[in-house]
Amino acid sequence: MLPEAVKSVCEDILGQQILSSTILSGGDINEARLLETPAGPVFLKMNGRLTAAAMLEAEAKGLKQLSKANVLPTPVVLGLGQAGGFAFLLLEYIPEGRPGPNFWEDFGTGLAALHRESNELFGLSYDNFIGSLPQSNNRQERWATFYIGERLQPQVKQALAAGLLWDGAERQFDALYERISDICPDEPSALIHGDLWSGNFLVGPNSQPVLIDPSVCFAHREMDLAMSRLFGGFAPAFYQAYQESFPTAAGLEDRLDIYQLYYLLVHVNLFGGGYSPSVRQVIRRYIG
Repeated sequence: MLPEAVKSVCEDILGQQILSSTILSGGDINEARLLETPAGPVFLKMNGRLTAAAMLEAEAKGLKQLSKANVLPTPVVLGLGQAGGFAFLLLEYIPEGRPGPNFWEDFGTGLAALHRESNELFGLSYDNFIGSLPQSNNRQERWATFYIGERLQPQVKQALAAGLLWDGAERQFDALYERISDICPDEPSALIHGDLWSGNFLVGPNSQPVLIDPSVCFAHREMDLAMSRLFGGFAPAFYQAYQESFPTAAGLEDRLDIYQLYYLLVHVNLFGGGYSPSVRQVIRRYIG
């Protein structure tokens, strides 16, 4: 049952009566619901955590930022609110379609176009989240400085404090930091989705790739490609289309692990030390 306080505020925001509310499956952080209104369906995310309002506000900002690039569709943000101990986000409801013959090519080309959106600095004007973890986006002139200070070090610090990494891990990470500027090619920053795995895009009703649940910032564009490969990868046509549109520097296969390291650390801090051996394997690859 949708809490009456949430329902009332949603109706005020939408200017529509909510006729019914159905819980949807798939989310492990927020409760997701399909709201039926006289004007059509609306997607609702709600959460009772103390950080929920900040999380959902950051998500709304990220969706709007991706939308402004005007290359890959995102759900339209309809409103944010708080009521009855919950924070919530109202989004356009996008019915899922089936991928057509050009879906993956369109997705790869679209991501390449998104990555051409650049900024003179790495980072963002506001902090956001990856999953439920805070993500700092203090702006930096160099990718290595940003990646170490704003991505790796906060996750390593949290994992060490929780006893989720091995003895000597901090020293090994310090050694790795010395190598990152040599490993990653020097490129301008790119607007990235930031958490690009198979659960964070939809196939729209016209076989369009639709981005959801972003963790945006201006970063190295290879971060998105690496995350997309972490859990099995997308179809080969996606990567081929991307490379044809916006080729990466030679040697990407040898760099994927260094970018995936951040996402593995995030998984350590979200889900526990079972991901620690994968983190250690990456460290050993680069520092011996």
